Amino acid sequence: VQLQASGGGSVQAGGSLRLSCEASGFTLDYYAIGWFRQAPGKEREGVTCISTTTGNTNYTDSVRGRFTISKDSAKNTVYLQMNSLKPEDTAVYYCAAGSYYFCSDLWHYGVDYWGKGTQVTVSS
Repeated sequence: VQLQASGGGSVQAGGSLRLSCEASGFTLDYYAIGWFRQAPGKEREGVTCISTTTGNTNYTDSVRGRFTISKDSAKNTVYLQMNSLKPEDTAVYYCAAGSYYFCSDLWHYGVDYWGKGTQVTVSS
């Protein structure tokens, strides 16, 4: 069982990046998939989540309207499209999966599988 995050990099403020989270060893169906991030000196925070069962999504206030989470069941992959990036988005981004129908359960009860992080750096 593995989650592989990729797509990080360095961009200037206002730029865009797309992160990918590919699952292997299990199907993402019937999981809530979240993206978390951790900036230097800060705690890890939940950024966004998608329920692969219902398709519902939620976002933390700081990224709503700029970030979009989506899934491709055929590729067993979840994406995070990040637009209008700001320096404060700089962090290591992690994808994670929980065997829940609802994203609220992921936030409340925790993660079953973590992927390795991918660095996103936004310069001003």
